[in-house]
Amino acid sequence: MDNKLRIAIQGVAGCFHDAAAREYFAGQDVDTVECDTFHDMFDTLRGDASMLGIVAIENTIAGSLLQNNELLRQSDLIIVGEHKKYISHCIAALPGQSEADIHEVNSHPMALRQCEQWLRRHPWMKVVETNDTAGSAKTIAEQGLKGHAAVCGRYAAELYGLNVLEDDIQTNKRNFTRFLVVADPTCASEVKAGTRADKASVAFTLPHSRGSLSAVLTIFSFYGMNLTKIQSMPIIGREWEYRFYVDLTFDDYTRYMQSVSAVRPLMNEFKILGEYAAFKD
Repeated sequence: MDNKLRIAIQGVAGCFHDAAAREYFAGQDVDTVECDTFHDMFDTLRGDASMLGIVAIENTIAGSLLQNNELLRQSDLIIVGEHKKYISHCIAALPGQSEADIHEVNSHPMALRQCEQWLRRHPWMKVVETNDTAGSAKTIAEQGLKGHAAVCGRYAAELYGLNVLEDDIQTNKRNFTRFLVVADPTCASEVKAGTRADKASVAFTLPHSRGSLSAVLTIFSFYGMNLTKIQSMPIIGREWEYRFYVDLTFDDYTRYMQSVSAVRPLMNEFKILGEYAAFKD
């Protein structure tokens, strides 16, 4: 990898992925590569092993981005780090517009979900989903869309010359998004250099039998693993069977590897999505 980091993001300049990438790699020369959707982002990363990516995986209000769990599992990318970012949304429109002038609000569906209470208090505003928070602000500015407003970050509103009508419109002020930094296996060790892995993300399936999940969780607990997240997703085409996505933290890497060896025989499928340093608040 050269000195300039190329980071694939979902969204355009000013979006929360852009801000998260610059925060995580603070002090380094970052060049973000804009992608319209998460699918596009993973396709871009698949075509360039030297590029890194940053992808939102869960939010404290809206929950998990389930499709991103699957996109990561199906890819050959490895999680090399994580970043947690405070998310503050504003409502922004062209200069001279007021809330009474707004008849349509545009933003990414996750951002809209995070601001549901504010939007319900403004029922005359039609909610229209778009691919990106900052992209919505950019479109309104470039096309001069009167009567439209974007739910976005203040950084994006100011970047595209919009007027902030109200700040902090998210439902819960404790609004954080967790991002994963991903890399091709060929450069993962270089990105992680100087860090110590104390967290892992894994995906697995289990036999469709009574107590199979309980047995796995009991073994993880026996080896001192702290499960910080467990998420299940139905397996398409296999009725009432699920794939589990688990995050666990540990103090002893050897004990972690022993726990993996102990649970592996109980599983049908197993994949380590990444071993990395947990975000420190």
